[in-house]
Amino acid sequence: MPHLPRFTAAAVQAAPVYLDADATVDKAAALIAEAAAHGAELVVFPEVFVPGYPYWNWTMNPVQGSPWFERLYLASVDVPGPHVDLLCAAARRAGVVLVIGVNERGGPALGTLYNTLLTIGPDGRLLGVHRKLVPTWAEKLTWAPGDGSSLVVHRTPVGPLGALACGENTNPLARFTLLAQGELVHAASYIALPVAPDDYDMAEAIALRAAAHCFEGKVFTVVSCSTISAEIVDLVAGGDQQVRKQLARPRAALSGVFGPDGRPVTEPLVDEEGIVYAEIDLARCVRPKQMHDIVGHYNRFDVFRLHVDTGPHRPVHLRDGHRPDDHRPGANRFHPEQESTHHQEDA
Repeated sequence: MPHLPRFTAAAVQAAPVYLDADATVDKAAALIAEAAAHGAELVVFPEVFVPGYPYWNWTMNPVQGSPWFERLYLASVDVPGPHVDLLCAAARRAGVVLVIGVNERGGPALGTLYNTLLTIGPDGRLLGVHRKLVPTWAEKLTWAPGDGSSLVVHRTPVGPLGALACGENTNPLARFTLLAQGELVHAASYIALPVAPDDYDMAEAIALRAAAHCFEGKVFTVVSCSTISAEIVDLVAGGDQQVRKQLARPRAALSGVFGPDGRPVTEPLVDEEGIVYAEIDLARCVRPKQMHDIVGHYNRFDVFRLHVDTGPHRPVHLRDGHRPDDHRPGANRFHPEQESTHHQEDA
């Protein structure tokens, strides 16, 4: 009989202590403890929560933004590293499964950053490091693309858990790769995006993406989005009133929990800081799958086939068999479950 847990999930909607990894990790630890005190067993944080999102990519030209890239690089985290150790310790103290976004320095490649999601078990073990596959639009000025080695569904006490960052939740093949590994709980981490085009409603876009993944896969999605603090506005906009007005735009953030019918389990939180709690009962995924199981009976695998390259992409292959510690998922550091959840090569 399948194990279908019932538990409380917490979606954190908060701003980082901008460009300060130490203080942001401290804030995250306090929020993890708060969520656990309210009964949460899964806590999801925003995209690149540590130490924040490069809004200058949208408000400055690349030359103006270059000093800000350097500042972000110096404030980012190493994986593994001391900031990750603190997050693992916070998850262990609280006894929660944790998903949190960080800016990750790219190993020996000085000047390379990745938009990375960490998945941590309730025992404090680092289960997964997922680098965003394709930075979105202006984000390409800051982050390098990840690879398929981290498209892994982790077997956790709250069920089979997968995670994607922001625009990746629009990518049907990335989502299908997770669903095909048995994902039942999806973590979707976002940033507040008031700098999008005028006709783009970020809160609506987040809700649409969450509803689509839930309805198509008959799964639960926990959505966590950051907020824009006064500190971020002051640092990024300075005296530019047009940028200040842009960063104050409403409906830039939405966090919540969505069920296998695509509907919110509880009222989502828009723009304001807070934590959304909701009960998830994975048994609710069974009946809807009788109608549409797109990774099972409701597909034609004789007609459609998806190949996923889960090999890590390394900058150099040394012929003597020694590999550089390039800090890539699947290279030299973890993936304890990789053998059992490696990938669905033919789906």
